[in-house]
Amino acid sequence: MRRFSTVMLPVLLVALLATACSGGHSGSSSSAGGQVQVWLTTPDKSKLLQQEESLKLTKAKDSEENVIMIDDSKVYQQMDGFGASLTDSSAWLIANKLNDSQREKLMNKLFDHEKGIGISYMRVPLGASDFAVKNYTFDDMPSGQSDPELKNFSIDHDKEYIIPTLQQALKINPDLKLMGSPWSAPGWMKTTDSVIGGSLKPDAYEPFANYFVKMIQGYEAEGVPFDAITLQNEPHYTPEDYPGMRMEPVEQAELIKNFVGPAFEKNNIKSKIVVWDHNWDEPYYPLTILNDPDASKYVDGTAFHGYAGEVGNQAQVHDAHPDKNLYFTESSGGAWSTDFGGNLKWDMENLIIGATRNWSKVVLKWNLALDENYGPTIGGCKDCMGVVTINQGSGDVTFNSEYYSFGHASKFVKSGAYRIESGESVSGEIEQVAFKNPDGSIVLVALNAASEDKELKVKLGGKSFAYTMPAGAVATFVWPGTANSK
Repeated sequence: MRRFSTVMLPVLLVALLATACSGGHSGSSSSAGGQVQVWLTTPDKSKLLQQEESLKLTKAKDSEENVIMIDDSKVYQQMDGFGASLTDSSAWLIANKLNDSQREKLMNKLFDHEKGIGISYMRVPLGASDFAVKNYTFDDMPSGQSDPELKNFSIDHDKEYIIPTLQQALKINPDLKLMGSPWSAPGWMKTTDSVIGGSLKPDAYEPFANYFVKMIQGYEAEGVPFDAITLQNEPHYTPEDYPGMRMEPVEQAELIKNFVGPAFEKNNIKSKIVVWDHNWDEPYYPLTILNDPDASKYVDGTAFHGYAGEVGNQAQVHDAHPDKNLYFTESSGGAWSTDFGGNLKWDMENLIIGATRNWSKVVLKWNLALDENYGPTIGGCKDCMGVVTINQGSGDVTFNSEYYSFGHASKFVKSGAYRIESGESVSGEIEQVAFKNPDGSIVLVALNAASEDKELKVKLGGKSFAYTMPAGAVATFVWPGTANSK
């Protein structure tokens, strides 16, 4: 569904961005006592993650109405972070189309909490997706040949530019966590003898489980550990022009309980196993797996995409299995929508606010970076856009709307924070979500979804503050709390 949108901003806005995201304002412990720091993005782009004058915390009144009541003693899910996917295309552009100075500047804008937006979670396709320079897996064989003992296995392709880019990101933000997701098993494991279409052969379940073990071990040997993996990207979609693989819930359950789970145990693999990794509209799929106790014992949680269905469906899975985690792992912007304000609003309503209020501990967009021609791509979407756009000729970087919508959370909500009680988020009015960081600071992310200015009033304990939010604007408020977030 093409409603996941972004917009390219003129390069001249980079100067404004540098001011907005300059050092000294990490959005956490730097908050002065009794002061509420404010960062603002407006739909007309006149302010882009810009720090405003701080507000004073004052003594709260007992009788005020329409107040956001924050209760930091009532906690929900613990957050890992916000980010995007480092696809093969994204890593290739960052490594090959930027000079050293351009690359360092961009990586700081993406991963540093002080100099940029502090991305703290990324998804990494394991092998080619539609956004790759070429088709590949880690164990490709000539047609008609197989390699059940994985003697031909190699991650050398990723060592060229994907792993070095991840190493640089981890050096900038050591809290960064990664999820690995394959778009297809090697062709020889599949009914089509190709990465295109088909499903996993029954006799390939064991080799595929060992393939995961080797991928994780190979990346860890390079200093790049995976926090989690999913078994298959979009298992209910088999594209005709790029890698994909059909996998039904009973097959995924079988793969987990009899092969991948035991293989991880045998090899002391600590990466979490996450199921589904597809749209909101089929919650029955993860529920089928989680309802199987032999499979569920190996499963950490469920991943969702946002191309069909509604974000509220995540809560169905949480309510049925509250001991399992939820992840939101993909939604793409693209040239089909160039309304910055509309794109900002959609991401805030459905992802930053919607997904977290429906139990996601991770919220991700799709490509971290694409070029001016919406690629490189080997198939699939022809007009998707990344969080940033890299011009292949000049190396100029354009920061798209997701940079700002996600930056309103990723810059301020630190790994290990908890979502906390903040009352009702009123659709079409002031929509909001609140967090408490490990250092005790409180973060409130709010959207004024109305067509007119609205006064936001906030109360925590005996203190309060008020702020007039422009129509369609997003604001992040940060103020000191008490240590120990739970």
